[in-house]
Amino acid sequence: MPRQRPHSNSGDGVSVKPRETPNVPDATAAAAMPADDREPAQVDQPRVRRAIRELLLAIGEDPDREGLRDTPARVARMYAELFGGLHEDPRRHLRKFFTQKYDEIVLVRDIAFNSMCEHHMLPFMGKAHIGYIPSGKVVGLSKLARVVDVVARRPQVQERMTETIADLLVEELDVQGVAVVIEASHSCMTIRGVRKPGSMCVTSAMRGVFRSNLSSRQEVMTLIYGDRK
Repeated sequence: MPRQRPHSNSGDGVSVKPRETPNVPDATAAAAMPADDREPAQVDQPRVRRAIRELLLAIGEDPDREGLRDTPARVARMYAELFGGLHEDPRRHLRKFFTQKYDEIVLVRDIAFNSMCEHHMLPFMGKAHIGYIPSGKVVGLSKLARVVDVVARRPQVQERMTETIADLLVEELDVQGVAVVIEASHSCMTIRGVRKPGSMCVTSAMRGVFRSNLSSRQEVMTLIYGDRK
């Protein structure tokens, strides 16, 4: 069978105008884009407002009374802030590093954070301590705080948060060792249930030499807690 000639704008006396492709994002192409280049998804605030209104009705309140009239909108804005980490990749803060020959501990203590317990949707808050031994790559100290902030601003459990931060440093910086210790007070234990204010949960995640070498682990723990009474 003879091959068909492609359409041409010349030679047959007819000008064929190419069909314009509408400027619509391709979902497949968007999915293939690097995470940092995509538009982040946002918290659906109208849906949150409807849910909070329904919740107020469910507990026997009147969402139309003066004190509660604007509460659904306030909660929606608050959730957009508290759960903003769901739509942000914490890795991007670790991809701006410096080449530096240094093979001792780098430690940032007392990084304050607030998060939301996914079991009761109540806040837990505390401090994170992050130590690592570089293998030629170091990051700005503020970047570690930013990683904590992003990971914390999600429905969380403290154990997973601790391990997530440690694994991110291992994967992105190829460190010799990472130590992450988190201390937090949980509202689901202090204001409900057993109601024990002042109680603290401490979790740790050790990677590399901090896991395999006892003296290295003792050194970093001394740097974190050594001067506390």
